[in-house]
Parts: sequence; C-alpha cells; structure tokens
Amino acid sequence: MMNLANTAFVLIASILVLFMTPGLAFFYGGLVTAKNVVNTMLSVFIMTGVAILLWISLGYTLAFSGNILGVVGNLKHVFMAGINLGSLTPTGIPVGAYSLFQMMFAIITPALFVGAIVGRIRFKYLLAFLVAWSVFIYYPMVHLVWSPAGWLAKLGVLDFAGGTVVHINAGVTALVLSAWLGPRLKADSEHHYNLPWVLLGTAILWIGWYGFNAGSALAVNNVALQAAITSTVATATAMVVWMALDVWASGKPTLVGVCTGTLCGLVGITPAAGYVTILGSVAIGALATLASFGFVHYLKPRLGVDDALDAFGCHGVSGIVGSILTGVFATKSVNAAVTSNGLAYGGGWRLLGIQLLATGFTIVFVAVMGCLLIVALKAIMPMRVDATEERLGLDEGEHGERADYTVDLSERLNAFTPDQERYADEFKGQLRHLERPETANNHLHR
Repeated sequence: MMNLANTAFVLIASILVLFMTPGLAFFYGGLVTAKNVVNTMLSVFIMTGVAILLWISLGYTLAFSGNILGVVGNLKHVFMAGINLGSLTPTGIPVGAYSLFQMMFAIITPALFVGAIVGRIRFKYLLAFLVAWSVFIYYPMVHLVWSPAGWLAKLGVLDFAGGTVVHINAGVTALVLSAWLGPRLKADSEHHYNLPWVLLGTAILWIGWYGFNAGSALAVNNVALQAAITSTVATATAMVVWMALDVWASGKPTLVGVCTGTLCGLVGITPAAGYVTILGSVAIGALATLASFGFVHYLKPRLGVDDALDAFGCHGVSGIVGSILTGVFATKSVNAAVTSNGLAYGGGWRLLGIQLLATGFTIVFVAVMGCLLIVALKAIMPMRVDATEERLGLDEGEHGERADYTVDLSERLNAFTPDQERYADEFKGQLRHLERPETANNHLHR
C-alpha cells in the first residue's frame, strides 16, 4: 500500500530540487560580467528541458534497469516503457515518484559545471556535451553508487545525497572542461553583474537543498530529520568560517565570500547528511570550507586552469572532502544503514578506505571519460567561440539578447539632454507661476 506521507514528502522534495536550478542560474548570473549574463543563465536553465527528456528516454533505464558489469543498466525501458509507475519501493513510495526525484538530480548536476566555462564555450557544443556526458558519465555514476547492483554500492560506499554522483562528478567535469577550453582572454571576474542576485541564488539553493538532502531519506523519518539538521549546521559553520578566512586574508568580509562558503557547506555535507551527528556536521562544514578556500586562493592560481566561477573549487573540492570525511564521521547511531562505523566512532579504517576508493574512482572515471567526450565532440564541432565574439560577449554573439535593456533606454533618454538644457530657461518661465503661492491661490479661486 502506498505510504501517503512518504510519497507527499518525496514529491515536495522533488519540487525543491527543481527549484535549485533557477536558483543556480541567479547565483551564476549575478557573478558573471554584464555581457555574459543571458548566456550563463540560459546555459543553466536549459538543463531542465534537455535533462528531463534525456532522463525519460534513456536515463532511468540506464541507471536503474538491469546491470552490466556493475557499471550501467540496460535499454529495456527506453521512454519508461514497461515500467509500472505505481509499483512501490521499500519506503512505500511509487516508482514514478522515485524516478521524478532522481530526474531532478539529473537536471541540477550538469548545471553545476556551467560556472567553470562561462564566457567562452559555444552554446551548441555545451548542449551536445550535456547529452553525451549524461549518457556516458552521469547515468553510469548513478548506477554505480545508487543502484543496488552497482559496483560501488556493493562495495559499501556511503553517499547519502550525491557527493560522488553529483558534486565530485560535476566538479571534475568543470575542471576538465576549463582545461580544454583554455583561459578567458581577460579574466574580469571581479566585475560581478549583480550581487543581490548572488545572494538570492544562494538563498534559493539553501532552501532547495533540504529537498536534496532530507529528501534523500525517501521517507518521513528520523534519518530525514537528521539530514535536515546536519545540512543546516554544516552550512552555517561553512558560512562563518569562510567569512573569517576572508577577514584574515583581506581584512574585509565579502558577500561573494559568504555565499561561496554557504555553498561549500551544503556541498560538503551532502554525502554525509543522513549518516553523521551534529558535531560531525560542524567538522565537515569547517574542513570542507578550509579546503575550498585554500584551493581557490592558493592552489588554483598555480594550476593555470581558468575555472571562472570556481565550480571545481567549490563543488569538486568540498565534495571530495565531504565524501572522504563520511568515512570518518558516519555512525550507526544515526542511521542503521551504516554497517561499519567511521574512524572517529571506533569502526577502524574499513569505511574510510571504501570512501577513499570510491572518491578516487569517481575522479579518475569522470576525468578520463570527460576528456574522451571532449575530444570526440571537438572533432565534429568547434568548442570555443572566436576571439571577436568573446570580446563582444556571448549574450549578443550567441543569443542576440542583453540582460538589461534599461541601459539602452537610458542612453536614448540621454540623447535629449542637449535640447533640455537649450530650452531650460523657457521651461522655467512657463512653470514659474506654479512656484508663487499667490499665483497658485488665484488659480484656486477662479
């Protein structure tokens, strides 16, 4: 019998995860320069349409139907054919609800790596890469980790809501794409288009993340409650830690830094949310933020890879730290699914070893497959816009649109300024009687 409470919970969680994608569009759109706002936001938001169609046609069957070498499923249920959407999962929710929930993850994950490549990748190439990446990288990762038949799942890896599947995957993809694209002609990341948008996007992401993390319990239970609490605490910790690091490094707290730290906390706790205590979430939030801050400010400049909005520095690095620390702080006292306690709870090195292996495998698998896909697609179509279009901005070059049409309006209004100045005295003469109280009174008594 369908569990109505669990089903409603998963449906609401699915909506919250979908809400994260436009939130990410505002976050990235606010960070880029004015000439690339439309391209950035469209590149994120188009993932909803494309990823949904991909999931229905190929994603679900490749992720959850059958098993080929523990790496990927089969194609027996293309377009969900033959799937009884009303059949129930172990938590009493319909398969259709579970598929919808997983669909939302398939949308937000590729949207994350857009931040690394803004301002220089061709839109058509990005769409082609999205399709290939979903089929050859994302769906196999879902099968490996979240399908009971997956190799990493059988190994015993713990990934509550997407540390490997989502964040390390998207982060490493971002790094690989950035390396192949090459640096921007002019790195002008300090000229952010709209900082209030950054805060708005961060707030939406944080709200949506409750669907992401708590929803991954797939039931209204103590694990969902724990995931919600640990997500909140880790995020707050990360926010404060990044602000403190900003003050230590530059003497000033910054809004961009606080929002970046918030995101690092959300990312870091994702693989561990339903497995760790509140104290464990504080440690994960702090350590993930320290690692990401160190990478962004000290290691990234030495690598020479132009990850424009630090998609790898935030999602990749914090995801890696969170995935590994799950092997330290996971405990049976929080979730019975933890068969072996983490290192900090007397479980020895077994779980930490599994987490290290899964994390390392994800990095290598995604990097190698990503490079192969990039090379294959580059043989068919150009990857990067030409220098002229990059200088002009991809909003005009790729889409023929601009983010702020009021700029053009103000320019046209300013064109009338000379005439206004030329006849200023005449206008004053005609209106001067309105400034005289006695004149105004005469008009009132007429």
